[in-house]
Parts: sequence; structure tokens; C-alpha cells
Amino acid sequence: MSPKSKTKPRTPPQHPHFKNGTVVEVSSDDDGFRGSWYTGKIIKRASSRSPNKYLIEYEKLFSDESGKNPLKEILDLAQLRPLAPREKKRRFRFGEKVDAYHNDGWWEGSITEECKDGKFAVFFRGTREQIVFGEEDLRLHREWVDDQWKPPLEDESLKEEKEEANETPKVPTTLEVNHIEAETEENFSKGMEIEVSSDEEGFQGAWFAATIIEAVGKDKYLIEYKNLRTEDDTDFLREEIDIAHLRPCPPEIIMVNSFKLLDEVDALYNDGWWVGVISKVLADCKYTVYFRDTSEEMTFRHSELRLHHDWIAGEWILPSSAMKR
Repeated sequence: MSPKSKTKPRTPPQHPHFKNGTVVEVSSDDDGFRGSWYTGKIIKRASSRSPNKYLIEYEKLFSDESGKNPLKEILDLAQLRPLAPREKKRRFRFGEKVDAYHNDGWWEGSITEECKDGKFAVFFRGTREQIVFGEEDLRLHREWVDDQWKPPLEDESLKEEKEEANETPKVPTTLEVNHIEAETEENFSKGMEIEVSSDEEGFQGAWFAATIIEAVGKDKYLIEYKNLRTEDDTDFLREEIDIAHLRPCPPEIIMVNSFKLLDEVDALYNDGWWVGVISKVLADCKYTVYFRDTSEEMTFRHSELRLHHDWIAGEWILPSSAMKR
């Protein structure tokens, strides 16, 4: 009797969207690059033992100063997505979430102003910068969720019909208001209740409730957190915070009805509010929320969510609602 022949372990088939030679978009977890996508090409799988890792060659990033040798990296499947679709022509609107082409990559931001020359000012939450772009360098922001683009690319003819229909004035309901005006000056004073952000690793994208104790110099304040405590748990934590990391408390908008798929929300987690997107509407008033900064999904109750606001130029803006305007 002949010995049984050994067989090699079967290599899992390649993902249909990420075959060798496919042009893709690549995200990064490195500081300073979160929220950006760069174009690259899949060279091959890293190895048969790591079927979810790929060798990528960037299109616009190079490993040398001369710009002759494209940068190559081994990346996880979670950092890849197909090329984002883009309408041939789009009339961008105030408050819409967009990707802006900047420094050889696409960066997520929100339109804060339509300039007279047909250009648009875009605010980037991660860096708190506002930069002006031409519409040729903008595209509507989309998420790659469950192998689908959300929102999907609209049929051009249907889009034109919708735009014509939108010409008819409409009185917005309370929940459809796309921005809430506040004081034009950021006048922070002693005893004022505020929210505080952080640039520390693992805390980006979160806002924590606090109270201003006193001013401690130009554009700097001593604050006391409402839920964060000192290491010995004897008192609430106090810190000196730059004004760039402060904002008033967002206005409360009570969502009597359920949140909708793709609504941008803040989720209450670990004593702070973390910005995310509703990726699934579940039963019993629960929702799955997707967090872009960490590529994680978590489930929350209705009471643990609020509509996300951005504090821009002295105004509260609801990006997700502005898209419906």
C-alpha cells in the first residue's frame, strides 16, 4: 500500500474587490494621516499564512526624495477599499461632508462656505483647519460598508430630477434644521459648562463634559471635568486646556423617533462623546455605530446617542442634516 500523499493547505480565494493589480484606496493609522485616503495598487498578498495582508504600491507617495521609487507597504485588508465613486458633476452645498484632494490624498471634511469664485471652504475636524478648494478637487464623502458604497452613486438623470424638485422651497421641521446659530464670539467665562477635546493617542474624536474654573493666560483655561477623575479617585480631574480644544455644549435636540442609517451621531462611551455613523438600525431601539478613526463597530441604546454637531465659525452645524437640505 502506497503512503498517502501530503496536500498543501488550501489558500483562501482572493477577495473579489482586491485582486492583484487592482487600484485601491488606502487609509493610514499614523498620526497626522487619519481621515485620509491615498491611491495605490495591489501587488500581491503578503503570504499564504496572512491572507488578509497585501503588498501595496502607492501612486503618489515615494520612498525617495527624487520621486522615482513608489512607496510600498504591507497593509491589512481593513485599510483597503475600492476607488471611491464620483459624480461627473455635483452642486455642493453648505454643510455637506466631502473628500478634498490635498497633499496627494483625499481628506474628509465639511463644506463651511461657498465662495464667490465657485470655490468652497472646507473644514477639517482632525486638524481644525479651513482650506479653500475648487469643485474639481472635491467629491461627496462616502463610506465603504459591507462591500457597498453608502450613500450609493446616484444615477445622473435621477440626480438632475431630484435637484429640480429641490428648487421648490420647503419649510424645515425642527429635526431638519441644518444648522443652529450660536454666539459669534467664543466667549468662555468662569463657571461655563463646555466640552473638551484631546489630541492624545486613543482620545481623538471624543468630547468630554467640563466646567471652566478660570482663565490662566491668553487663550488658555483651567477646567474641571465632570466625569473624569484623578488617578487616586479623590476628586475630579483638572487641566489647563488651550481654547482650540474647547467648545460650548452642543444644543440638545431630542430625537423622539429613531435614528436613521448613516446618521452622524455622538455615542456616549467611557465618559465621553465619540463621533460615529449609524451603520445598522437594530430592534429594541438599539443601533450599531461605526467609528472611522478606529474602524470599530459597537452597539448603543437610543438614549446613549445624540445627533453630531460641529462648532464652526461660531455656529453649530449638523452635517448629516445639511445633506438633506
